[in-house]
Amino acid sequence: MPVPSIRHATLDDEETLGRLDRAVWSPLHSVQPRPRPPYEPFFNERFGPRDHLVAELGGAVVGYIRLGLPTSLECNSHVRQIQGLAVAEEARGAGVGRALLRAVQDEARRRGARRITLRVLGHNTAARALYESEGFVVEGTLPEEFLLDGEYVDDVFMGRPL
Repeated sequence: MPVPSIRHATLDDEETLGRLDRAVWSPLHSVQPRPRPPYEPFFNERFGPRDHLVAELGGAVVGYIRLGLPTSLECNSHVRQIQGLAVAEEARGAGVGRALLRAVQDEARRRGARRITLRVLGHNTAARALYESEGFVVEGTLPEEFLLDGEYVDDVFMGRPL
């Protein structure tokens, strides 16, 4: 099985990442409504190419991970937060998510981070298992924080030292 290659995103990835993001949308991992045309740009004032790593298999973009600051406070600048992870359906099970998680931790370290955190919906058991296998632990839970498709879903905070 081929190994995913990871690189920094570029402005040229705008359309491809936007299509991927829309294709993988699901209430399993998103609290936002299903995207509808006209679509918002993938890159914006808050998150640009610098904030994304891209996974490729066989030259095709099959995933991305977004790394941001959890707040704008200087006293919190030693922490980075994963604020989006997507893997194309056809690439799931090929190690893409794991490769992106490992690469983003290296990137966070390069940027001076001591910790990395994320939020995951409680019912997303596959993602939670992946995060736990990479050393993330549950640091807090907001019970029934979201109402998605008629079901109340927990918001789970996970983190790990770098």
